[in-house]
Amino acid sequence: MNKMFLFFLVFIGLKAYSQDIDLLISDVEPQVIEWRRYFHENPELSNREFKTSEKIADFLKKSGLEVQTGIAYTGVVGILKGGKPGPVIALRADIDGLPVTERVDVPFASKVKSNYNGIETGVMHACGHDTHIAILMGTVEVLSKMKKDIKGTVKFIFQPAEEGPPPGENGGAKMMVEEGVLKNPEVEAIFGLHISSGTDVGIIEYKPAGTMAAAQRFVIKVKGKQTHGSRPWGGVDPIVVSAQIINGLQTIISRDTELTKEAAVISVGLIRGGVRNNIIPEEVEMIGTIRTLDEAMKIKLNEEMLRRVPAIAEAYGAKAEITIEGGLPITYNDVDLVNKMLPSLQKAAGKNNVHLINAVTGAEDFSYFQKEIPGFYFFLGGKPLDVKKEDAASHHTPDFYIDESGLKLGVKSFVNLVLDYTGS
Repeated sequence: MNKMFLFFLVFIGLKAYSQDIDLLISDVEPQVIEWRRYFHENPELSNREFKTSEKIADFLKKSGLEVQTGIAYTGVVGILKGGKPGPVIALRADIDGLPVTERVDVPFASKVKSNYNGIETGVMHACGHDTHIAILMGTVEVLSKMKKDIKGTVKFIFQPAEEGPPPGENGGAKMMVEEGVLKNPEVEAIFGLHISSGTDVGIIEYKPAGTMAAAQRFVIKVKGKQTHGSRPWGGVDPIVVSAQIINGLQTIISRDTELTKEAAVISVGLIRGGVRNNIIPEEVEMIGTIRTLDEAMKIKLNEEMLRRVPAIAEAYGAKAEITIEGGLPITYNDVDLVNKMLPSLQKAAGKNNVHLINAVTGAEDFSYFQKEIPGFYFFLGGKPLDVKKEDAASHHTPDFYIDESGLKLGVKSFVNLVLDYTGS
């Protein structure tokens, strides 16, 4: 048999195999949309995803997977063991909703009500986690039908509490890692995606290295000396001092941070102090967030804040205490893994539809998985093509909307990543 004829046979075989996969993905698309609508209509808050988890687990069992439940309270894991030896990889979807009251006029809009931090509120999948669940279930459906051809093992991780566990509780990716979700069998790489209401359907966006920011919370307490509002010289005004500290924090960013390397943000989101108009109070409290995309920059910002805040207060005769909480790590895409697997996304969407983007200063607890093993997290377009980007409702808002025609590409992306990484 000559080499050209052998190449032709291999080429025809690969083409037929690819067509079979495309057919499986097309066949599952209506079911993916149906699942998405169910979860959208029945959202549950973080660490309270009881019915969501039950439906996922039932599906995984019917698909013939080994199923683990109760991980990080309501997390579910399905394990698909391929018919041939190979690596162990993981795919992740987050499953929790948000305390948002839906305004979108669709037949499957959420009518669910709940209590969040003592406040009655609606509950909505206002960040697209319903689509993430459905996409991952669709991926299970496709890959389980190809089980004998898969080299290795795939862990499907359905993670609760990505939006953060309720106050006083543990949860989310961090807790899943602590409970060994990446062990037994040990995972060597993990992939995740996030739908985007502001990105056109059919588009995939990605960034190597720092992709989403580390998110830290800080608290500053400024102590002055209380006095009558008509006699400010009789005390030390912590409100004025707080204003100087806020300005000082911004100069850390604008004058002491190498912003050509990565973006960084310091924002004060809450300031409170005083009880009436003619009393200069004794104390002011400020609470804010720090967003960084580089670990060395994060350390430098933290050190500078801890040094500068007390120094500014002292210069005005006051005292200031600052505490910085660890928060979420940087969502860091392993550069080698991105380079290796980018062709898989380009094959799924078309090369011209896969775009390199700048970093996002939002945060993601997928980063806890990436602290343990190489990971690749990318963004999937969900905006209707006839809607302008500036008119698309933001995530975490009552008008958040996703075009369901984009879900098929999510399934195709995950399937390609699994098959290409494992060499199946």
